Amino acid sequence: MNNYSEEKGYFGEFGGSFVPEQLQAVLERLDEAFLRFKNDPEFLQEYHYYLKEYVGRENPLTYAERLTKKLGGARIYLKREDLNHTGAHKINNVVGQILLAKKMGAARVIAETGAGQHGVATATACAMMNIDCTIYMGKEDVRRQELNVFRMELLGAEVVAVNQGGGRLKDAVDEALKDLVANYESTFYLIGSAVGPHPYPSIVHYFQSVISEESKRQILEKEGCLPDAVVACVGGGSNAIGAFSAYLEDKDVRLIGAEPVEAATLTQGKPAVLHGFNSLCLQDDEGNPLPTESIAAGLDYPGIGPEHSFLKISGRAEYVTVTKKEVLEAFQEISRTEGIIPALESAHAIAHVIKLAPSLQEDSIIIVNLSGRGDKDVAEVKRLLELNV
Repeated sequence: MNNYSEEKGYFGEFGGSFVPEQLQAVLERLDEAFLRFKNDPEFLQEYHYYLKEYVGRENPLTYAERLTKKLGGARIYLKREDLNHTGAHKINNVVGQILLAKKMGAARVIAETGAGQHGVATATACAMMNIDCTIYMGKEDVRRQELNVFRMELLGAEVVAVNQGGGRLKDAVDEALKDLVANYESTFYLIGSAVGPHPYPSIVHYFQSVISEESKRQILEKEGCLPDAVVACVGGGSNAIGAFSAYLEDKDVRLIGAEPVEAATLTQGKPAVLHGFNSLCLQDDEGNPLPTESIAAGLDYPGIGPEHSFLKISGRAEYVTVTKKEVLEAFQEISRTEGIIPALESAHAIAHVIKLAPSLQEDSIIIVNLSGRGDKDVAEVKRLLELNV
């Protein structure tokens, strides 16, 4: 894992920790625990035990044969994070952090969630570990993700609907941070994306890197070579940084993040401090975060992880936008062609692959990270299609 900077907690100019003094002490304690346990054989044995026996890893790298033939051009492989327990990549990071929380003696875990997948994964792990759990979720996301809200409550979590602001992921993060400041002595904040003050971006990167460690080994076994491109959706950036991680030093592998036109942080954002870290952020003329309106709740965030900001500015990764129409078409296309209903977030990556694959040679290879399954989105997609959005 590369930090790209000699200064701790920074990726180039991005990252850092801009928080109140009492919270900084909590983060320093977290950093110490992470550095102590991330290479501890006993901790890693326990982590990998749960990845295998509870999460169900390793998951397949599936050749999308019918989609490949229909599009022409590059061969398309799907990294099947949708097959994980709880239905998305989020559980990889949650298992790692919940084990850290236990090592640190936390009595309570809090988390934020947009699409609900991180909330479900956190509630699941807390139920397994018998730890009290509170999930903050924007009121608009509660409406859009009713099924996931019930799943969290069924697992024993308290779901707090946040009415402030636009009622979306940013507002949920705001409330979770307030909770942490008020209850830091007993509470562990389990951040779900590659955002937040140091050390969270590095922690999330570390636990999500299993995605690309597996896909790299799998593609070498299947094709005998590395892919030409790895594509993933980008909101806060956790599934994408996990999908990119093992390929960062392989300069011939294109790393491509697909984000919504309505939340185009990496293509339109400017440097700013949001939620305790410096990164690219969508802002108004006064420097305030702009509201976002993506159809995918998990991508509805005006900021982005600091490592993605560095990868964008340095040119190591490419970031593109896709439209709502393209996403809905991709959602239906892969459902009908491959029999896989993707999360709306993942459909952003598929939407770009549908444009990219035909432009490449037939001996080219694309790995697309299918970050989650679409059960949670079916009702919302049905509503949007009926409205002819």
